[in-house]
Order: sequence, then structure tokens, then C-alpha cells
Amino acid sequence: MINTANIKTIIVDLDRTLLHTDKTISAYAVKVFEECKKCGLEIMVATARPFRDAKKYCDIIGADAMVVSNGARIICRDQRTDYGISLRSAENLLNTLKRYPSLRITVETGECAYSNFPIEDYETILSDDLVGISNNEGVLKILVHLDDSETLTIVKNELSDDLYYTVAHGYLMQIMNSYATKWNGIKTLMDICCCSLGETVYFGDDQDDVEPIKMCGLGIAVSNGIAEVKAVADYIAECNDDDGVAKFIEHQILKNL
Repeated sequence: MINTANIKTIIVDLDRTLLHTDKTISAYAVKVFEECKKCGLEIMVATARPFRDAKKYCDIIGADAMVVSNGARIICRDQRTDYGISLRSAENLLNTLKRYPSLRITVETGECAYSNFPIEDYETILSDDLVGISNNEGVLKILVHLDDSETLTIVKNELSDDLYYTVAHGYLMQIMNSYATKWNGIKTLMDICCCSLGETVYFGDDQDDVEPIKMCGLGIAVSNGIAEVKAVADYIAECNDDDGVAKFIEHQILKNL
């Protein structure tokens, strides 16, 4: 039996967790989050998506704050904190990767995304000068598509000590400042918003959700999540396409308020 009586803050991942496979939020889920707001619960989002993509979903569910770009940017009302890649590290890595001209690379500045090749299902601006863009606009993330089995090893071996990577959806290598993790972003966000981790429930599905699920007061995995996430969760909700997040909130949290 899980105890949800002390929950005051809800943090939810977006893709494959709250969002349906078609990237929508159901009317039912919207109503559940509206009820959360009426009951005084804090709603937050933690996602790999950049702010410009995450904001529309935050507006739909009335999120008060967000961790975006895997923790590279934290936003709470009018306050913003960035943990971007240093200009030197970005320049060195991008120049090194030029030795592999077939690599599909995207630079995420937070405001825009620039790619050296067209990227399906991701709105980017084509550019052959990713280094120049990085120097001018700064970098939150560098993304590399894993188009073959060797790419991960090649890029991993070129990372400096201040960088780390995760692999999303099995094919997208996300390179970030070593401090820019979802978990560090959540801790920063909770400090800014004066919320307690022990009174927080976190919902997720992928590798970067493992630590938040373990460390928040209550960690919930959706049934379509990876095995590592489900192994550490306090509870496994229904899958994203069956509104597992909203159903858990309605039946396990709102009914206990």
C-alpha cells in the first residue's frame, strides 16, 4: 500500500509518460490537472525537450515550473537558471566531430536548434557552421543521431571531463554539461520553489528518470517505461496511451486529499 497523503508537488516527464504516442494530452488528463490546481498542488514538468517545445504542454496542464533540456535549464516563474556546455568544450567537441562528416549533429541553444543535416521529427535550422553558432548563442545540448553501431563509441571517446551523455529512445545521444542532469535540475527547482522532495511524486519512463524516481518521496513508472525505471519505482501505473499518470493522480492522490 503506497502512502500519498503527504504529496504536495507533482513532477511529470512528458514524452512516453504524460504525452500519448501522438504527442497529445487527453482531455481527461487536462481535467485531472485542473483539479490538482484547485486543490493547491504544485505542478511541474521535467523533460528532455527544450523550453520552446515544453512550454505549450506546461500551459495546457498549468505547470508552475519546469526542468527542460535534461536539466540544462530550470525555470520557476520569472527565474531562470542555465547549466550549459562551456564555449570551449562545445567548440573543441564540434571541431573534433568534423572529422566524421557523416555524423548528424544538432546544437540546441535553448532558443533554437541548428543541425548539419535535416532531422526528421525535429524542427531545426540547417547550418554548416555549428561552431560559430555555439560561440554566438551558447549551447545547452549537443545531439548526435546514432545511425550505426560505431557512432556512440566514436563520440563518447571525444568527450571532455566536463561533459556526459545519455541515450534517449535508443538512437539519440544527448551531450550536456556534467551538472545538467534531470535530478540536479529538480533539486535546483525545488530549492527555488521552496518545495520538499519528500512531499513530491515523480512520474517517468526512461533512463534519465531513474534517479528522480528513486530520490523523490514517491516514484511512479509508467508500464511502457524501460525495465530500469520500473525496477526502482514505488508503483507502476498504466501506460502513457492509457493515461496512466492522470489515472494514478485521480485515484491515488486526489481522492486522499
